[in-house]
Amino acid sequence: MIPSEDAAVRKRDIEERLRQEQETLSFIRESLEKSDQLTKNMVSILSSFESRLMQLENSIIPVHKQTENLQRLQDNVDKTLSCLDHVISYYHVAKDTEKIIKEGPAGRLEEYLSCMAKIQKAVEYFQDNNPDSPELNRVKFLFEKGKESLESEFRNLLTRNSKPVPSVVILDLIAGDDDIETTDEMTLEHLPENILQDLICISGWLVEYGRNLDFMNVYYQIRSNQLDRSIRGLKEHFRKNSSSSGILYSPAMQNKRKDTPSKKAIKRPVFIPGTIRKAQNLLKQYSQLDGKKGVSNLAPTEGKEDIMDSEIDSYIHCISAFVKLVQSEYLLLTDIIPEHHQKRTFDSLIQEALDSLMVEGENIVSTARRAIMRHDYSAVLTIFPILKHLKLMKQEFDQVLQGTAASTKNKLPVLITSMETTGAKALEEFADSIKNDPDKEYNMPKDGTVHELTSNAILFLQQLLDFQETASAMLASQEIGTSSSSYNSEFNRRLLSNYICKILGNLQLNLHSKAKVYEDAALGAVFLLNNFNYILKSLEKSELIQLVAVSQKHPDKAYRSHIDEQLQTYQRSWLKVTMPLTEGNLPAFQPGTKLKDKERQAIKDRFKAFNDGLEELCKIQKSWAIPDKEQRDTIRRAQKENVTVAYRVFWQRYSNVPFTKNVEKYMKYKVEQVEEMIEKLFDTSA
Repeated sequence: MIPSEDAAVRKRDIEERLRQEQETLSFIRESLEKSDQLTKNMVSILSSFESRLMQLENSIIPVHKQTENLQRLQDNVDKTLSCLDHVISYYHVAKDTEKIIKEGPAGRLEEYLSCMAKIQKAVEYFQDNNPDSPELNRVKFLFEKGKESLESEFRNLLTRNSKPVPSVVILDLIAGDDDIETTDEMTLEHLPENILQDLICISGWLVEYGRNLDFMNVYYQIRSNQLDRSIRGLKEHFRKNSSSSGILYSPAMQNKRKDTPSKKAIKRPVFIPGTIRKAQNLLKQYSQLDGKKGVSNLAPTEGKEDIMDSEIDSYIHCISAFVKLVQSEYLLLTDIIPEHHQKRTFDSLIQEALDSLMVEGENIVSTARRAIMRHDYSAVLTIFPILKHLKLMKQEFDQVLQGTAASTKNKLPVLITSMETTGAKALEEFADSIKNDPDKEYNMPKDGTVHELTSNAILFLQQLLDFQETASAMLASQEIGTSSSSYNSEFNRRLLSNYICKILGNLQLNLHSKAKVYEDAALGAVFLLNNFNYILKSLEKSELIQLVAVSQKHPDKAYRSHIDEQLQTYQRSWLKVTMPLTEGNLPAFQPGTKLKDKERQAIKDRFKAFNDGLEELCKIQKSWAIPDKEQRDTIRRAQKENVTVAYRVFWQRYSNVPFTKNVEKYMKYKVEQVEEMIEKLFDTSA
């Protein structure tokens, strides 16, 4: 029973599920039918929309194309009208700009250049499109007229506003280099800023559109003239001030004893105001004498010295001024002249002033050469300060002339070489002249004092101390196959030392020869003693002694030996006074005994010989001179000791001996009187 009930239940469940599935299937079928119907309706709607859209497109496209064509036609009409207006405007350019072009660009450069731009375009248009048009000739004429006016305006602006730089400004500019601490460089404003801008605009237009470079020639001619006038003004400033005050405003540095340039020396020019005055005051120009003691027939007057001072100081300043002015000119030129024309224009601009300085330098060299031919060797001193300054400035010179022609760059080295050659020749000829100075009796100092040859030679050498590097370079430049630049400073110093030793050696030989002119050997000894002493003291008071010591050990000892030798020669002249007192065979006697006539006469002869010798030497040697007080006192002291010691012994021995009735005749002088007489030696006022 139980299994049948379970089967019935399962049957009922199956039937119930079957019913539900049938209901679901029925629902699905209904839904599919509705979906199909909706699809058909949508397809119908879309087909209707497509049909209507095609009808609209067929209606609009023709209208659009027609509108597009009309718009294109409208644009073409506008462009044509614009082109016509543009073309017509070219025909009005001449009329619109003629008045402005004729009136010129002065005061309205921007407007003028705008008119020139319009004319330029009109010329190009007519040349391209209507070359036979009469308008072309008209605008061409205006263009050429305008270009000429711009060139004229360029010249006028430059001429009116280019002024020489005042001398005081130039000196201040040079002085700026003396102050190492200076950080702000002094600059020159050659042209007002607005004028400079106008010149730049005109220059740019002429290069780009004018196709004419003549304005560059105008530029360098005008600026070259102003540069030359600035330097000539500085020279005139020197001429006026040096003659009136004697002290010229300048940025002069005090000259160092050694002229070895420091690291900053290139930018610090060295000036030596009063070079010639200093030299001539110390150096009585060595030359052939005219027969009057101590007078040179070439000695310049004070006025001539001042002129030479002014010329040399002026030239040294002008060299530095040229460098500074040219540097500022180049800066100005780079603003106005196109880059690829700058070097050529600059080269032309500086030629006149540079040539003037080089010619002036060569004139100084020529003057020195002529003086040397007249045996005026001190003329070389005019070259030393200039040559020294040129060498110090050479680096700046080379920098500022960079880019110029080779002929321009070589001008300064040629002048330097010329000065070195002339200076070296003068130095060598001076050494020879010291050796060959003639031994003329009228040329000798009567009192045996220092010869002019000695003083001139020493003073000349003292001048070399201010220019040791310059002088040694001169000497080195004459070495075979070697330039002076290849020598180091130690070699140059030794070369100069050898030269000084040569001068001193020649002088010593010549002095010994001259001393033989004196008939009195004692006077010759005094002469040599004075000269050697003067040389020694002069060497010791300056750096000459150190220079001589480079080549000759202990030069002071050598000269003291020469002095002692001459002192001994001089002292031998007093033997005629002392020998009668000291030589043998003096009469022997016993107190209270009577002398024989022969013995009395011998004593008389000894006193007479002493008296006569003493009087003669004192009379003669009183007029001789020993300028050095220390040397003079030493000689007097030595002579008093030599003479009075012997005389005192002789006096004491015979003062109480009755060898004569006329004692005052033979015993004329007491020992104290003899000392007083010797003390008056070398004193013409005694």
